[in-house]
Amino acid sequence: MSSLSSNSSSSSQTWTNIKFGGGGYVPGLVFHPTNPNLLYARTDVGGSYRWDEESSIWIPLTDSFGITESAFHGGESIALDPTDDRRVYMSTGGSVKVTTPGRLFISTDRGDNWQSITLPFPVGANSQGRAIGERMMVDPNNPSIVFYGSRTAGLWKSIDHGQNWQQVQSLSPLQMTQTQIDAAGGSTPIGVQQVIFDTPGSGSGSATQTIYTAVAPAYATLAGLSHNIYKSTNGGETWTGVPTPVQGYHIPHWVRGQDGMMYVAFTTSTGPGAGGPASLYKFDGTNWTLLKSYASPYGIGGLSVHGSGASARIVLGISNSWGDWEGKPTVQISDDAGATWREIGSMTPRIPADVDFTGWLDDIEINPSNREHILVVFGGGVWETHNPSATKPTWHLKVDGIEETATLALMTPPPGASYSLLNSSGDIGTHVHTDFAVKPTRSTGLTFANGISADMAWETPSYIATIGSAHWGGENRGGLYSTDSGVTWTAFPALHPEGLTKQGDSSSLAVTKANHVIWAPTNSVPAYTTNNGVSWTYTNLPALSDGWQHGYRVVADRQNSNKVYAYDSGGGFWNPASKFYYSTDGGHTFTASSNFAGLGARAEWFYLASIAVNPYAEGDVWVADGHSIYHSLDSGVTWTKLNVTSSIWGSETAYPDVYGATSIALGKAPAGSAYSAWVYVIGVIDGVWGLYRSEDGGNSWKRINDDKHQFAGMGHLAADHNVVGRVFFSGNGRGIFYTDSGL
Repeated sequence: MSSLSSNSSSSSQTWTNIKFGGGGYVPGLVFHPTNPNLLYARTDVGGSYRWDEESSIWIPLTDSFGITESAFHGGESIALDPTDDRRVYMSTGGSVKVTTPGRLFISTDRGDNWQSITLPFPVGANSQGRAIGERMMVDPNNPSIVFYGSRTAGLWKSIDHGQNWQQVQSLSPLQMTQTQIDAAGGSTPIGVQQVIFDTPGSGSGSATQTIYTAVAPAYATLAGLSHNIYKSTNGGETWTGVPTPVQGYHIPHWVRGQDGMMYVAFTTSTGPGAGGPASLYKFDGTNWTLLKSYASPYGIGGLSVHGSGASARIVLGISNSWGDWEGKPTVQISDDAGATWREIGSMTPRIPADVDFTGWLDDIEINPSNREHILVVFGGGVWETHNPSATKPTWHLKVDGIEETATLALMTPPPGASYSLLNSSGDIGTHVHTDFAVKPTRSTGLTFANGISADMAWETPSYIATIGSAHWGGENRGGLYSTDSGVTWTAFPALHPEGLTKQGDSSSLAVTKANHVIWAPTNSVPAYTTNNGVSWTYTNLPALSDGWQHGYRVVADRQNSNKVYAYDSGGGFWNPASKFYYSTDGGHTFTASSNFAGLGARAEWFYLASIAVNPYAEGDVWVADGHSIYHSLDSGVTWTKLNVTSSIWGSETAYPDVYGATSIALGKAPAGSAYSAWVYVIGVIDGVWGLYRSEDGGNSWKRINDDKHQFAGMGHLAADHNVVGRVFFSGNGRGIFYTDSGL
């Protein structure tokens, strides 16, 4: 019987984000209107952040979210109380379905701690139009009142600081059915886009009476609404349609100037990268005046205004604008209330110079306390300038602390390698880390969009092989190798026969020695090369049944290059039990383990299972099938099931609420240890989910994270072979962390 020594991490535990810098989309930035430099950022999948001016770093606010809150890691809207700079609201949710309501997190200490409630409508933090808004707004005069423009159910109101919500049926009682949502096809419902309080002050105690709201065209049609803008003069009790100069467009952002002038952007599509045609108007409550227009493909994504009257400063983020050439509209500025405009984004000095901010400029903000400070979002994070009045302002990447990358695989090299970690991630390819404090310079670059898997020759770690998928419109090379530890890369002369057509994330790769690679594409029989990719030969592994996430996980024994292991996790809970295979001829032919099959390992999707070898002992193999841990000491022929992890089951019988064992890794142990490696697993022990370590070959386990460090779920593990107790893991859209759990 296994024992649990502790469910708490030690007080000396440290958690370090490996530096990449941004890496993902930041749909929204929200400044507090009165507290200088108090700024929040919401990402679509990687949590939300607060800017710390003193340390010049983004502070993550959602790392305490647990495994059951992984669907609530992206932020659809952030709202701040203008009268209390400690109160923050954040709406979250990743699925626009009537059966999956969103969640509202409420903080009274600037996001250090949260209370949550279930919202009566779905939230789409990673859906189309996720930069629109802000959808949620606090009444500046009576901050107990909060309005929310939902995607599927119209406008909602809370009168008790977000604790309870009622639909504003006087605008529309429509709550879309799932059939209506599905009828949108590939488009996500946008619904009510934002709320604007028409008031010059705050804190009067009486509810603001004049309110505007913008309604997306498709929702307006379903709800029988004849306008895209509605106005209330009695605090939202009744609403009147407002004629607009253009109809059928989306309104991604709407800003009230200090003098009461309204600035409204109309754009054809929703974004990310909202496309045009587009136009900017000012609106005095009666009259509309055109200030700027753009022909397709350019759209207006971001809009911000500072000041009033004829000297008002307006900045626009021009979205769907790709590339970088002189005069191309990206960031447009006017210092005379829209009378004249100039470009301050394209072909300007940027630090770092190799990052190009184009395409998804769907939010832009002028610091309310400093008109010379402008920030703009893009697909890789946030840029800022402190000299926008210059002819060519200088832009700096403002992403320290934001690590919004989606990790697909991790691998650590043997001691003595010139690098410390191989990182295969979505959208950014494969990277070779040599210094965790700086962005890696060794990478596959623009060759890959997704880096899917990578491995090195254990005896010659300078030889690295990796597989990935091509960028949109790029050359599809499928697989690369390096002979200089990732400094340069070369495409394999030939590819696995299905290496181009089946590049799903449930692919893997193993290197037995330099020039010898086994490649297992999604839903394919693995093939091997012994000549560095000049030719490939199929193994004898059986064809896989169809599955959404189905592929062989292949791994090489580090003590004997003739031994290779393959794990078929089953491809989904509806398939037969998972299977294990072993090879003694370098991965050319495999034999199924009948003993493993008899232990009843469950079939699961690729990403819910894991295989690892002990690099310090031949034939020492570990498997996590999503629920339990299995261990073999004879190269995968016979197995023992460890009765230590256990999934947490709810009302569903096909899959649990929390999986018991999803990733496993082995790393360096102290000299003289009873077992040659420390074992790490992500899973559930004694009913508590977390990251666990065993120092005695799986007999006893200690939880090494705590409730403040759960990262909305942990994905892939890799353990270090140079530093005892160092383990790497991916957070949920939070990049890669490592912890030195120490001796």
